[in-house]
Amino acid sequence: MSINCREDLLNRQAKVNEEIKSYTCRVLVCSGTGCIASGAQKIYEEMEILCRDIDGVTVEMQKDIPHIGVIKTGCQGLCELGPLMRIEPYNYQYVHVQPEDCKEIVERTILEGQPVERLFYRDHETVCPHPDDIPFLNQQTRIVLENCGKIDAESIDEYIAAGGYQALAKALGSMTPQDVIEEVTKSGLRGRGGAGFPAGKKWSQVARQKEKVRYVVCNGDEGDPGAFMDGSVMEGDPYKMIEGMTIAAYAVGAEDGYIYVRAEYPLSVKRLRMAIEQAEANGLLGDHILGSDVKFHLHINRGAGAFVCGEGSALTASIEGNRGMPRVKPPRTVEKGLWEKPTVLNNVETYANVPKIILEGADWFRTIGTEGSPGTKTFSLTGAIENTGLIEVPMGTTLRHIIYDIGGGLKSGAAFKGVQIGGPSGGCLILDQLDAPLDFDSVKKLDAIMGSGGLVVMDENTCMVEVARFFMNFTQRESCGKCVPCREGTKRMLEILERIVDGKGEMSDLDELEELAHMVQSMALCGLGKSAPLPVISTLNRFRDEYVEHIRDKKCHAKVCTALRQFHINSEFCIGCGKCADNCPQRCIEAGSPYRISQNHCLHCGGCYKSCPVQAVEKRVGRMTQDLREERK
Repeated sequence: MSINCREDLLNRQAKVNEEIKSYTCRVLVCSGTGCIASGAQKIYEEMEILCRDIDGVTVEMQKDIPHIGVIKTGCQGLCELGPLMRIEPYNYQYVHVQPEDCKEIVERTILEGQPVERLFYRDHETVCPHPDDIPFLNQQTRIVLENCGKIDAESIDEYIAAGGYQALAKALGSMTPQDVIEEVTKSGLRGRGGAGFPAGKKWSQVARQKEKVRYVVCNGDEGDPGAFMDGSVMEGDPYKMIEGMTIAAYAVGAEDGYIYVRAEYPLSVKRLRMAIEQAEANGLLGDHILGSDVKFHLHINRGAGAFVCGEGSALTASIEGNRGMPRVKPPRTVEKGLWEKPTVLNNVETYANVPKIILEGADWFRTIGTEGSPGTKTFSLTGAIENTGLIEVPMGTTLRHIIYDIGGGLKSGAAFKGVQIGGPSGGCLILDQLDAPLDFDSVKKLDAIMGSGGLVVMDENTCMVEVARFFMNFTQRESCGKCVPCREGTKRMLEILERIVDGKGEMSDLDELEELAHMVQSMALCGLGKSAPLPVISTLNRFRDEYVEHIRDKKCHAKVCTALRQFHINSEFCIGCGKCADNCPQRCIEAGSPYRISQNHCLHCGGCYKSCPVQAVEKRVGRMTQDLREERK
């Protein structure tokens, strides 16, 4: 049934809430990509079967049988602990759930209301039965992610029950387009896609263009390694982003919008399509939104599979059916964007902030975060950390708080070394910067960028030269090739980095590397090209000794660089079983007492190291070849 006014919306909200309250028990199975990858779909199917069997008993005969609902939620955040399941009304949070656990959950929790304690999260010796008991969750401030993991990600009714579309109703019912723009401007909301440009300013620039055909575009092409924030929002609460885009369209006078979704996010595409269809069917999208004269139609474009399509002008070119390549600016996207029409281009997280700002007001939003960067920021927390997953914290939160209080510290008690922030176009923050606030302006002062929000935590076992090589390999491979500085500059930088990790570098390479980095940074055509050298610049500045060690001593202290490590057999522990020789692809291990590795033919693959049953094979840093001995003479 179509919703034609705010009163209809409130009635629908009340009706759905009554329906939700009628459930004696609700089983919320996390169906984000991470949990699906670890087997959540099987959990969902098993629970559906078991609960369907219970419901199959007639009410007349079994009036005490609970009314059970099994639903798919979006990402619940604790990716490291999946598959996840939440049971309401008990608010139990189960982790690492397996199909064989489902029968016990039904028998004990659903039918008897008793917990399955072995499935609770444990913070050292503390048992955490409820989500709010878990440090990873209870220290977050959720605005964008407030519904993720709590509502059915495929039901617009549940979004409405949680207060969805109230902001749109307020905007259309009591605010002019200019009022909306002023409220967003006053809030200080900055684009969460990387650059941090004020959203309200961008909207006002589009609104004042003489051209009356305008577009609203969402950048959901999340291509950074280790980043999955936008994908999780599109999977877990697509309605909030769509509502934010609809408000933006009303503010700037756009009648059409496009969501550009990363091609590798099929679940996001599926749920966005469902959300759009449901919104149209309920009069919340399309023609005559909420019974008004406002119209807004949304379309989905799957990404072209190129990292560069995350850049604004390349993205719009891709939507138009052309090759995704950046263009020279000006004109800017706000003046001539999609089909050379004025275009609002923000990312998923930016739009998802808008409904709350309109509903609660700009002043409320500014109470969170910092003066220059109000609100919250979502981060994907990955790498050498105990609790990986999706988090949302106020702008200005320190790295120390994120890593140690929320993330639970580094795995196995290893020493902290650095954090790559901003993906391949970002920089590395080190121990001395653990207490630096994470906001747009503060991070920029540290020669890094916020980017979309990927945080890759690295410990003492990480080689920073290899990190720089990895990210440079990514950016060079993803370069569109349009401008020479990026196309050739990143290629030359990669060649130098590969020489260094192969033990063939020279000290003069460091000067050349720095020169190339600054050239690319200053002369590349687009923002992605200009930021491509940042991982090299930051590691050179902060870990120059590791570069020198690789070049001068032919040594990788982290024992990561294959060409710079050696394997030796300890005669004290060798039992002569021959498993090392059996697993050597080069056949360079000689039988004897002990066995011996011929270093001249060794590939440094580590097959012997992994196969030795008594750990007699030792990994040593440095490469003491005859060539190096001669060089040292």
